[in-house]
Amino acid sequence: METNSSHLRLNISHLRDLTIEYGEGWGYPHVCRVLRLIEKIGFGMSFNQDVILYASYLHDWGAFPRFRESGVEHALRSMQVAELEILPHTNLSEPIRQAVLDAISLHDFRDPRPALAVESLLLREADMLDMLGVIGILREFAWGPNNLKICYERVLARRVGISGRLILPNAKVIAEDRLASMELVLKRLKDESFELL
Repeated sequence: METNSSHLRLNISHLRDLTIEYGEGWGYPHVCRVLRLIEKIGFGMSFNQDVILYASYLHDWGAFPRFRESGVEHALRSMQVAELEILPHTNLSEPIRQAVLDAISLHDFRDPRPALAVESLLLREADMLDMLGVIGILREFAWGPNNLKICYERVLARRVGISGRLILPNAKVIAEDRLASMELVLKRLKDESFELL
């Protein structure tokens, strides 16, 4: 992204518009769901709202075609884009910028490192919850390919990869409900496909 003026200051409104523009139709709805999930799982917790907002908007930019780089994991690429192209053009303090970068870096469910800051933990767990339930199933099938078995197996792999990783009590409650929904949908899918998929 290029900024034509050194005086341009990016804010959440700009990031919303850019996420809609660059996010291929999935980026902005995903951010909205993640933010709603953070409200639910973070209820009663103290956290920095700026860190949550900026990290939520930026955590998947490395997966957007405009910024994606072959061979670079999307969380790392998202962090690079945020660090080099976005955060320098905001009014955020250096500690807040670093907290945003940390949350982006740690958001992927496959990352074994612990998310120690509350904002990093909230983003990671909300992102994981968005991969569960009916929405999680539909996300996998939307990615394609046009092969039910491959998509079905990815759903199972994600479910296994996330199971047992959630720490926050409210996240565990939501996950339990979403896992039950997944079980019903996946069973119905197998039944209707005569287990051939």
